[in-house]
Amino acid sequence: MSFSDRPTPGASVMVFRDRMVERIDQQVHLSVRREKGVHSLYVRNDLYAPVEVELKLSSVTNVLGVAGASSTLRRTIPARSNERVVVLSPKVASKPMNYASMLTSTLGDPKGSVHAYKYPLPWIGGPFRLTQGPNGRYSHFGVKGRYAMDIAMPEGTPIIAARGGTVVKIENSQSGRGSNASGNFVRILHEDGTMGVYLHLMQGSVAVREGQRVSVGTALARSGNTGNSTGPHLHFVVQRNSGNELVSIPYEFATPVPSLPNFAVGGN
Repeated sequence: MSFSDRPTPGASVMVFRDRMVERIDQQVHLSVRREKGVHSLYVRNDLYAPVEVELKLSSVTNVLGVAGASSTLRRTIPARSNERVVVLSPKVASKPMNYASMLTSTLGDPKGSVHAYKYPLPWIGGPFRLTQGPNGRYSHFGVKGRYAMDIAMPEGTPIIAARGGTVVKIENSQSGRGSNASGNFVRILHEDGTMGVYLHLMQGSVAVREGQRVSVGTALARSGNTGNSTGPHLHFVVQRNSGNELVSIPYEFATPVPSLPNFAVGGN
């Protein structure tokens, strides 16, 4: 049986390229307020974390407020806020303005400064072992998960917060592999702008809500085997916004976790 995202040497390997996907487009919205021919473009952020947004305007004609036929505007929108990004008005009042808009967003504030921190073990029980570490060849090579760690543990192991912060996003309803490679998860925003993400959690076990403040040791969920997982384990990763891109960053546990030798791949 396998308790990781990692196969034994010689096994057939399916490569997963950054399939850790959290949709935030339904929680970050672009709206246009029109008054007397003037368009005010606002971005509303319903998340409990700041987001960096990029607003691209193209096919721009008869417009004051941006330069040229295309323009890219970048802003960081605070958590739970609605901010004006740009005001557009017609160059010639008697003619209509024309433009196309596209909004993309990335969790977190890229201006954050990472603080040194050693993470207490985010589980109760054990001892457990590491089955795939940073730069793991099976699935820990994309920018979002390069420095993640997989720790083998029985399903139902209590998972606790390794660092205090605010719960930004959760998923609690996925069973088995489901539609999201992350499975069920909890994402926590830390004081320095980094985020800790606890993945592959047991369905229905998440015990916190979005917007909740947690401390070290707060019960989050129970470990599981959901998403891109070949057996029960916890996938823990620390991430930050590096500028329109969410990337994993190196971290250390306060207590060393020994590695488990390779074993046969289980599951389907």
